[in-house]
Amino acid sequence: MTVVVTGLGTTSPLGGDVPSTWEAALAGRSGVRTLDNDWAEAYGVPVHFAGQLAVPTAEVLSRPETKRMDPSAQMAIVAAREAWADAGLEDVDPDRLGSIVSSGIGGVWTLLSAWDTVKERGASRVLPLTVPMLMPNSPTAYVSLEFKARAGAHSPVSACASGAEAIGMGLEMIESGRADVVIAGGTEAAIHPLPISAFAAMQALSKRNDDPAGASRPYDVSRDGFVLGEGAGVVILESEEHARARGARVYARLLGRGMTADGHHIAAPEPNGTGQTKAMQFALESAGLTTADVAHVNAHATSTPVGDMIEARGIRSLLGSHADQVLLSATKSMTGHLLGGAGALESVFTVKALETRTAPPTINVTEPDPELEVDLVRDTPRALPADGQLAAINNSFGFGGHNVALVFATA
Repeated sequence: MTVVVTGLGTTSPLGGDVPSTWEAALAGRSGVRTLDNDWAEAYGVPVHFAGQLAVPTAEVLSRPETKRMDPSAQMAIVAAREAWADAGLEDVDPDRLGSIVSSGIGGVWTLLSAWDTVKERGASRVLPLTVPMLMPNSPTAYVSLEFKARAGAHSPVSACASGAEAIGMGLEMIESGRADVVIAGGTEAAIHPLPISAFAAMQALSKRNDDPAGASRPYDVSRDGFVLGEGAGVVILESEEHARARGARVYARLLGRGMTADGHHIAAPEPNGTGQTKAMQFALESAGLTTADVAHVNAHATSTPVGDMIEARGIRSLLGSHADQVLLSATKSMTGHLLGGAGALESVFTVKALETRTAPPTINVTEPDPELEVDLVRDTPRALPADGQLAAINNSFGFGGHNVALVFATA
């Protein structure tokens, strides 16, 4: 059974919807900026910048909606509504509609704010909706409520691979016959002093406080860590039969997924990248494709000193001599790292790259790592082949050794 993508939605550091986000990405703009708060002074937070939403959810949602949902769920709803409208869906059998929207961390703002309330004002002042707001499954639950998705509402949690794993599960849900349509994606709202302090304590974050826009620099010799971002990405997946029957526009086909685990370390990737490479191999095999079909890769590439090159070597090893004909993009250079939302936003980018036959740029790479042996798209977009069927891989890897690769192809 072929599964197609018929709708796209996002709210990101680059824009409040897909058109503005894609336009900014092609222009090579950074969505990273200095935070407008007193966290550094008040708490000694060492990193003062992040990729915040370009359009706050309060400007899009009603006040009652923002009061009853954690920011992670708010972002998911914004992206899901855009994707649903973009797909032109109206009368879908609720029993044939699924929701799979993941978060790597969950409602951290709600959890920590509630604890502050207990300490400062007492337990009786905790909001009654606190538990539904902080649940990691809250985003997918609210999406399922919004669209009456009764075939299943799931939320796989696999750190920074969560959004991609959700889309992979959406593919499986349709292929297995459980659903005709699945709303799938990821979301994250973790730009809070505690997560920033915790990531910084791990030496995982860039500390370029004097150059926020230039801080995320995948594959550059001076990369010093990732930049935290926030937002959501959602895709509408449909069986091709269902989409054709209603005359839907098809952006791309989702043909394969590969999922593995490193079994190596709670945070560090396995040094040889074996699990990452196998995930890509499995994704191509499940798609019924070979490396010769691949024209583009949207890399996980977070801008960490170790992780970037492990993935790059794995891509080169997988593609072999064909690697010279594949364009590599690292879009976290512009958005920062959306954690559980990263794989979903980057799936949107991958689909748009295939639809427009244009690979988005990687910014801030002034001196590429000399070990990089893949054709990196730098500073300006580059054209993918104008004719024929094209396939692209979207990689997402997460703390805990989670590896997810998705294979999309032109419609």
